[in-house]
Amino acid sequence: MKSQARITLILLMILLGAFMLTLSGCSFKRITKSKNIVYQKADKTSAEQQLNVFAPWKLTKPAAVLIFVHGGNWNSGKKSQYNIIGGHWAKKDVVTVIVDYPLSPAADFDAMAISVARSVKWVKENISQYGGNPDKIFLSGHSAGGHLAALVALDDQYFKNIGLENPLSGLILIDAAGLDMHGYLLEEKFEKGNTYLKTFSSDPKTWKEATPLYHLHPNMPPMLIYRGGKTYPSILKSNEKFIQALRAYAPETPYRIQKSKKHVPMITQFFNPWNARYGEILAFMREADNRRRMPEDKRDAALGK
Repeated sequence: MKSQARITLILLMILLGAFMLTLSGCSFKRITKSKNIVYQKADKTSAEQQLNVFAPWKLTKPAAVLIFVHGGNWNSGKKSQYNIIGGHWAKKDVVTVIVDYPLSPAADFDAMAISVARSVKWVKENISQYGGNPDKIFLSGHSAGGHLAALVALDDQYFKNIGLENPLSGLILIDAAGLDMHGYLLEEKFEKGNTYLKTFSSDPKTWKEATPLYHLHPNMPPMLIYRGGKTYPSILKSNEKFIQALRAYAPETPYRIQKSKKHVPMITQFFNPWNARYGEILAFMREADNRRRMPEDKRDAALGK
């Protein structure tokens, strides 16, 4: 009994310590939460899509904006699972938007990407009402959400088709899947009915269109890329191939491998408001914004080119 009591006491002390940490530092900051805002109305081809906005309570000037696209193998997941991350970012003075998008098999990758692009357009047109700066929009995603974020950020057709010039100041990928979807599907040779074929079709030409690797170009927004050292082999392989191709356009792109992290912990680490990734991403956002403000002829010099 004494041993059991000691274990119980230790657990209570751990819980108390965690509670006290939660009450410390930036956790006292008040934020606003605006949930289930419709950014895409339902029509004959797609269901209604919504987003959540998390914003600092008081701002002295318009804040940078982070849009987050959740993962889930393109067939699962929802924005509400990541509200805690939205709250953490808002307490760090970043207006944060967590979006839903249509899922497979009801939608294919193209419909998902169209919805993500529309969510960015909604942010561009409306985020000033929540204290956000429409000229400082960063797009981020984990896993399948990383694929969609990359595809929308790199293939400008998604913005052009909705009457918008690419408005992104930067792209942040967190253990993104599908960066070389074409190569992955060619290699795996899935049988008809597989979930990936429902999402990406059975046509290799379409797989190529769905692959961010094939949409790299000189005028891309700057990127910050994270990969788990113990992630899935397919994600490891596609990230490495993506980075190799990216070096021809943006050799300065930071590529950070977290050696001990598996795929899911790459995003759940953000449930901890003191995780070091927050500071790294904030620094990237400041640097990307400073670069954007430079005259075009001075940007290359700033990058050491």
